Amino acid sequence: MCKKIVILLTLSCVCNVLAQKHFNQQLKNELDFILDTDQLLREYSIPSTSDSRKTEILNKTGYTTADVTKGIWNVINKQDSINLVKVERIIEKYGYPGKSMVGEPTNKAVWYVIQHSKKISNYFDLIKTAGKQGEIPMTLVAMMEDRKLMYEGKEQIYGTQGAGRLIYDQQGKEVFFNFIWPIANETHCNERRKAVGFANTIEEYAKDLEIPYVKFTMEDFKKLRLVERRK
Repeated sequence: MCKKIVILLTLSCVCNVLAQKHFNQQLKNELDFILDTDQLLREYSIPSTSDSRKTEILNKTGYTTADVTKGIWNVINKQDSINLVKVERIIEKYGYPGKSMVGEPTNKAVWYVIQHSKKISNYFDLIKTAGKQGEIPMTLVAMMEDRKLMYEGKEQIYGTQGAGRLIYDQQGKEVFFNFIWPIANETHCNERRKAVGFANTIEEYAKDLEIPYVKFTMEDFKKLRLVERRK
């Protein structure tokens, strides 16, 4: 019995040592900054963000008031491009830096950068594998899959993607229309959401986004009278 306990303790120590060797503090620090610039700059863009909080965000991300004079989204788009270059370099060297390598919530950093890029299709298989291995939550995999499908003009699966389009209403006036992107087999959407770990229903999620939830199909979308984007 004692011998068995010693063996178990030895195995436990070996596992702990291997885990510590796998953990990369330097990479975690780099990704923490990337995550901050991704999330905090978007927080800055929210109208309800206070002036004092905006000052904190600029200080933390290294930007100045002068940098955002032409619009915060100019800064966000610029930083997104910088982050994508960094993340692609990291992926090339390490693969997906997940929970076992950089801990939580740092394991979400690469996901956010890719989710906010036009390269989702390039890296979705990598993200999916990371989810199956428990390196990132499967809810994030679901969100990226939905966005990928939306970008491809297809129905989403889990109902995570809202969208907005400038359209002509029935009176011919230009209005901004917000909606939940069409969902495949919508009747079973909440079952699929629950299976990957979402705690709320599609109806509750839409309410959180302040989008009235109604059944909206691809046929409905095709019937919208879209206003052409102006340069």
